[in-house]
Amino acid sequence: MQRRSFLKKASVGAVAGTAAVAAPVFAQDAPTLNWRLASSFTRSLDALFGTSELFSKYVNEATGGKFSIRNFPGGEIVPALQVLDAVQKNTVEMGHTCGYYYYGKDPILCFDTAVPFGLNARQMNAWMYEGDGMKLTREMYKPYSIVNFPLGNTGVQMGGWYRKEIKNVEDLKGLKMRTAGFAGTVLSQLGVVPQQIAAGDIYPALEKGTLDAVEFVGPYDDEKLGFFKVAKYYYYPGWWEGGPQVSLYVNQGEWEKLPKNYQTIIDAASRAASVTMTARYDNNNATALRRLLAQGTQLRPFPRAVLEASWDASNKVYAEFSAKDPKFKAMLENYMGYRDTQVPWFRVAEASYDQFIGAAIARQK
Repeated sequence: MQRRSFLKKASVGAVAGTAAVAAPVFAQDAPTLNWRLASSFTRSLDALFGTSELFSKYVNEATGGKFSIRNFPGGEIVPALQVLDAVQKNTVEMGHTCGYYYYGKDPILCFDTAVPFGLNARQMNAWMYEGDGMKLTREMYKPYSIVNFPLGNTGVQMGGWYRKEIKNVEDLKGLKMRTAGFAGTVLSQLGVVPQQIAAGDIYPALEKGTLDAVEFVGPYDDEKLGFFKVAKYYYYPGWWEGGPQVSLYVNQGEWEKLPKNYQTIIDAASRAASVTMTARYDNNNATALRRLLAQGTQLRPFPRAVLEASWDASNKVYAEFSAKDPKFKAMLENYMGYRDTQVPWFRVAEASYDQFIGAAIARQK
């Protein structure tokens, strides 16, 4: 039955009952809104920017076009790394960004995205929705007048592109590297010179030699950005981003004005779009990595000594920040405590399954 025909018949007689007239009453009473969403990502990064577009599409369709959200890529309406400020000031009603971009405001914001040797994507999802994650991050964002929602997760990222091989910890000393959040602080303990640069500016800096190494996401995005053309060594794993979550920011004042059904739609749409982001990366990274290897990329695991030194440096930094900030300490203990309860289970089931399948496939070749 066509929607117009249904609405006409539903409104003809009250005999149809309350349920029959619910749809047209909602459509008539629902406010018409036109919001703006500022992203930290460029249009070319379709898995990242595309997730916010998909979210907006879901909201628009669920409200019959009553709630329209226009998406702006990084730098178009506000600078890519100033999305939090724009949402806080209500320059835009919404933003799509990563908490660890605002490490300079408060290191605790990184827990909304990723911290070194933290949760993987599934564990992060569990912490946010079934653990204390949502409650704690909502409290964390209150001073910024922001209501946050998970809006995507890339899965574990790569360790980045390097002009030279990293054979030991000494090879990290003096290395100028693009990275974000806590990773920079930890890597600086190992002699790295960290620099935070927006996605669109990374390639020119690497090409000119301003940077010696870069990390961004993984094969799919990294191929688009062309890093393999100027740095051939590709390291894994990205121990500072085991399951980096991307977030939707909503200005708190604007959020509180929304009717309850619109709030529910935002929550549901963010969950649906989040699943799609992870699926896109899982689907596309495998084929992108094969293409990169065919073009001469040298895939390398970080040496065990580098990982162990990074683990020790991370724990040292965490202890220093915890000693200075009780709120940071409480967040760290909850987050890492959750990690420590989850990892044994993942080792029993997920890790053992993946390792066996990988070895079996290798034997067949």
